[in-house]
Amino acid sequence: MELAKTYAPIEVEKKWYGKWMEKNIFHSVPDGRKAFTIVIPPPNVTGILHMGHALNNTIQDLLVRRARMQGFNACWVPGTDHASIATEAKVVAMLKEKGINKNDLTREEFLKYAWEWKEKYGGIILQQLKKLGASCDWDRVAFTMDDDYYKAVIKVFVDLYNKGHIHRGVDMINWDPQAQTALSDEEVNFKEVQSRLHYLKYKIEGTEETITIATTRPETILGDTAICVHPNDERYKNLVGKMAIVPLINRAIPIITDEYVDREFGTGALKITPAHDKNDYALGKKHNLATIDIFNANGTLNEAAQLFIGKDRFDARRLIVKQLEAEGFLVKIEDIKNNVGYSERTNAVVEPRLSQQWFCKMKELAKPALENVMNQNIKFHPIKYQNTYRHWMDNIRDWCVSRQLWWGHRIPAYYAPDGTMVVAENIEEALQKLKALTNNQQLTTNNLKQDDDCLDTWFSSWLWPIEVFKGISNPGNAELNYYYPTQVLVTAPEIIFFWVARMIMAGYEYENKLPFENVYFTGIVRDKQGRKMSKSLGNSPDLLELIDTYGADGVRFGILVCSPAGNDLLFDEKLCEQGRNFNNKIWNALRLVKGWEDKVDASLNTDDPAISWFENRLRQAIEEINSNIDAFRISEALTITYKLIWDDFCAWYLELVKPKIDGKISKNVYDATIYFFEELMKLLHPFMPFASEEIWQQLQPRTEDEFCAIAPYPIFKTIDENTLSNATKVFDLVVKIRAYRSSNNLSPKEPISLFIKAEDKKIYNIWEAKISKLANIESYSFTDVAIENAEVLIIKTDEIFIPRTMVVNAEEEKIKIEKELEYTRGFLQSVLVKLGNERFVQNAKPELVQNEVAKKEDAEARIRALEESLTRLN
Repeated sequence: MELAKTYAPIEVEKKWYGKWMEKNIFHSVPDGRKAFTIVIPPPNVTGILHMGHALNNTIQDLLVRRARMQGFNACWVPGTDHASIATEAKVVAMLKEKGINKNDLTREEFLKYAWEWKEKYGGIILQQLKKLGASCDWDRVAFTMDDDYYKAVIKVFVDLYNKGHIHRGVDMINWDPQAQTALSDEEVNFKEVQSRLHYLKYKIEGTEETITIATTRPETILGDTAICVHPNDERYKNLVGKMAIVPLINRAIPIITDEYVDREFGTGALKITPAHDKNDYALGKKHNLATIDIFNANGTLNEAAQLFIGKDRFDARRLIVKQLEAEGFLVKIEDIKNNVGYSERTNAVVEPRLSQQWFCKMKELAKPALENVMNQNIKFHPIKYQNTYRHWMDNIRDWCVSRQLWWGHRIPAYYAPDGTMVVAENIEEALQKLKALTNNQQLTTNNLKQDDDCLDTWFSSWLWPIEVFKGISNPGNAELNYYYPTQVLVTAPEIIFFWVARMIMAGYEYENKLPFENVYFTGIVRDKQGRKMSKSLGNSPDLLELIDTYGADGVRFGILVCSPAGNDLLFDEKLCEQGRNFNNKIWNALRLVKGWEDKVDASLNTDDPAISWFENRLRQAIEEINSNIDAFRISEALTITYKLIWDDFCAWYLELVKPKIDGKISKNVYDATIYFFEELMKLLHPFMPFASEEIWQQLQPRTEDEFCAIAPYPIFKTIDENTLSNATKVFDLVVKIRAYRSSNNLSPKEPISLFIKAEDKKIYNIWEAKISKLANIESYSFTDVAIENAEVLIIKTDEIFIPRTMVVNAEEEKIKIEKELEYTRGFLQSVLVKLGNERFVQNAKPELVQNEVAKKEDAEARIRALEESLTRLN
């Protein structure tokens, strides 16, 4: 079959993904092989594919595809997260479009709509991942609200409650007025913003004196219950114990002292609003202050505020400033910068709020999770994130796990009519517990009321590596024992606390072992100007459009080639174009090689040095690629693969073995070329699966069950360093001859002569035909003496003379040699500095040290040869 002139990525990708799925080659069942397991960080069920997903999942796919080819039983589990806040917001918006208000629905009615929405839209991102080439086991798709998963989450809640880790109580929490739910500390993003510091004066009861406070939130004075000053602040000693009058509402509040107060901030006098500030709440508890909550759940002011009732908090702020100014209480306003907390989900300004919530104590759960990261039982890549992790774990706080939502895992707390509460896995179990507690045998399930709140989304996803194998719902099952712990987690550093730390805690709490051996942290995808990609900036490309333009392989290449572990990557669409061009280059190489089929002469058996060289170069590259992937240096591994194919194979090897237009190629050379091409496609496959599969299939006939995707991955064999070194000398010579032609305006078609002065003539004898072919040499001789009026090319310790057809200017030649001599001496000095560094010599790998020694010897030989050339010109 004649090959198409151009590579058609869209057709190829559709064809091969279909065949892979048809043959179910991504499916895994436990067997005698060693497992290699990755669980996908479950994207929100609301999500669509973006650049961050593309980076994360392409890296996972690369690792899984390589492991599958290496003979592991590779299992990549896909799935989605129910995403309580995000999904509920989507469903509420959908209902609004239909003219339905959530508050007019029962919980059951709302959940019916939510499940309908999930079934319609919830799988979009998984289908998009297939377009990217993700080789997940699609028979294992998990969802954090599947029946078994739901039961597992409830089971864990009950277990932790029974162990004393979970409790219910009133505390100051983070409140999202837009989503109208509690948030954990980790779900609050602090941003530095421009604010206004309002200086307000309070009258002292029964006197003409005043005390001035400073606040960025003047609306909260309506909830003030004290003013606090430092006990050693001389300015206010005469006021301590007196009563101040809150402006506008005339509430009398005490002036108290506490060392907590910063005398340098504002006026040194602090208004205390226990219901609306975490630090104020702590002071309020310490000093037995009243607590006045002035906000409704949606951020509007309630009756307790007395003024601006029903107004939004920010509207109330503007209004109260006007009134304070009008009535003479506003002293001045200063512009300042301060940190304000925003909801990670809705981007609403978070409101500190006193609320009855459910909390999980974390100190004990955190101990093994911290220890096993710091001792590197679990390895972080890059390791710098260990310190970030340790800092958070050392300062871990109780986790607020309840959310005021309907979509999610409902908290399994049940209440009798008299308020007695029990926690149980189901209502039947709760009934028996409540009958015993209340001594009321007449109770029925109809009498019980379940807690209205849901659990934080992360309370389900922290069980992900265990429960995707039913480890909680069916403890100790065969699949869990085979696949768990997993080998690698690929994730973003911004969820190191939300998810990574908590999965490690759950792993040690419920399996007494780590959930994954390695954590690879990707960076943030930024544009080429370094800006974070966002819709508002218009710098976030549509990933599916990129795939349609450059092919999935082109996009995968573009993302991977610029993605250093743990560091942000600067994405440029031109990198996808480079990936597409790479595909086209390989396709053209395939067309070239397949065009040789009719030229194969079975009677010829050529001892071609190019075969020996490329075989060793391939072995060397296999080691380099594997060592880089094993160390999670993904972009480096791809760059090596790219150069191996583009430079070593296409630019050098194919040119070395290419037959003349009317010539023949020996069977052993052709067979070796096909073998090399196949091995290269196997190395490329984890990075660019579609093109590599298509080209591997074209190289020779295959059965319908043969795929590059499951072909044995190339293995490392012993390298002949001498063969590689000799070839490097030959290629260096060819490059320098070509440069000589270019600088002297000599056509490549014009033959030239060479005189070679070398101790080891064997290399040049073996490679004579290849050098002559690539450099168009008509006369190839050896000499023991320097050739007069000749260009001298220095190849390590050898001198290659090209007789000149014209007289050259000796002074110009001397200047050229002196420049090269100066550069080489400088290079030698840098190598000597490195070798003189004891830490490098003692700690570096022996092969790296030896490489520097070889550089030193080469530079010294080159200096000697250049000095001899200079002497001849003097």
